[in-house]
Amino acid sequence: MLCGISGETPQEPVVSKKSGVVYEKRLIEQYINEHGTEPSTGEALTADDILVISSSRIVRPRPPTLTSIPALLATFQNEWDNLAHETYNLKEQLARTREELATALYQHDAAVRVIARLKEERDEARESLSKVTISDGVANGEEMVVDSVEALPEALAERVDEVHQSLSKGRKRRPIPSGWATSDDISSFDITASSALPVSQATSIDLEGSYAALGGLKGEAAIYSIEADVLERQLQVNEAVTNTLWSGARVFFATSQGNVKVYEAGNEIASLSEHAGPLTSLSAHPGADILGSVGADKSIVFYDLTAMKRASRAFADASLTTCAFHPDGHLFAAGAVSGDVKLYMTKSLEQAAVFKLGAPVEALTFSENGFWLAATAKGQTTVTIFDLRKEGDAATAKVLETGGSVQSLAWDYSGQYLATGGSSGVTVQQYIKSSKKWSEPFRNSTAVVGVRWGESARKLLAVNDQGVVSVFGVKE
Repeated sequence: MLCGISGETPQEPVVSKKSGVVYEKRLIEQYINEHGTEPSTGEALTADDILVISSSRIVRPRPPTLTSIPALLATFQNEWDNLAHETYNLKEQLARTREELATALYQHDAAVRVIARLKEERDEARESLSKVTISDGVANGEEMVVDSVEALPEALAERVDEVHQSLSKGRKRRPIPSGWATSDDISSFDITASSALPVSQATSIDLEGSYAALGGLKGEAAIYSIEADVLERQLQVNEAVTNTLWSGARVFFATSQGNVKVYEAGNEIASLSEHAGPLTSLSAHPGADILGSVGADKSIVFYDLTAMKRASRAFADASLTTCAFHPDGHLFAAGAVSGDVKLYMTKSLEQAAVFKLGAPVEALTFSENGFWLAATAKGQTTVTIFDLRKEGDAATAKVLETGGSVQSLAWDYSGQYLATGGSSGVTVQQYIKSSKKWSEPFRNSTAVVGVRWGESARKLLAVNDQGVVSVFGVKE
């Protein structure tokens, strides 16, 4: 007989009534005192559950002291018993740890596989969505179904009508505001200020009053004071900024991750995620209740800025690059990589008209008179003026030659001056209403990626891809 703990022949053999395993009495009693279970099975075990096995043997005398050899041997035996207990416990813990480690490794491997599968499915869904086309509310493209056009909720639709009726009154005969820049002022423009802001690979700029906001592809953004010519505030968007919009007290950044980051007083107050790919352009409705966005996933999304959520959505037949609301708010223009400029009704997002440019649309903007739409395409050195009152080829009212590619357009409030900005420089094209002719009162060779008009058209701001903001104006 061998002990179930030490593996040796027991001197005082006992047997477990529950498992029938033989143990050394002192070892099993010590184990019961420490654990209260049986070593081999793990079941509850008490001293009453062990049975002494009687055998005829010579009783050994008790050792007198540790100075004798028998006493030393007994001490060594006790040490060995403790070592046997400890070894058994270590083996048991090692086996348990191995089981737990194997389980954890299996769960980790399963989690990695699930994450990889989800990423693959996400990428496939994005690719499928980018190939979707919409025709009469029916989705076509790799058997993927997309919801039909979502119209604006009734409350917002009524607001669009209200703003349209309010702003369209008197637009035709609106006089040029007092103190507005004259043609001579524009002709004498020069760089009056220039500041290098901490926005590398800048992509866009927008103005509100005497402040400008700009963002870049490194996820950096900045607020610039035009009057003081200083950096007012630096922001970390942490996603590549593809477009910047300042409306009221809020600054909106479109990102390559398909998000709209909303900032107020220097703090991010919301992040709207409705696009499956890069978001390319933003535009604010003149009523300040609706924000429009377009993206590479071919979708147009309108957001309710009060509730900070999506209000409506529609899909085009090609990836969209730029967008703008009509000054009255009842139309929404979107430029596509197919070279089409599509006009949609704001309330229903139904397509109203299409203008052709022949190349991916780079930028577009409405004139404040409500009649004209200026647009330019990638690789072209011209800006095409479309008359919204006409259709087809007859809608092309004027083609302006700028002498270089154009990346940004900005029409002033009076509708006289159209600023263009690109790699070849900045120009101002002027429409003289009395003679119905166009002229170019200003040209500068400073390469820029975005232009915006300042107050009373007396200043023109431009930013290049290095984050350098140049202010053009009349020098004192």
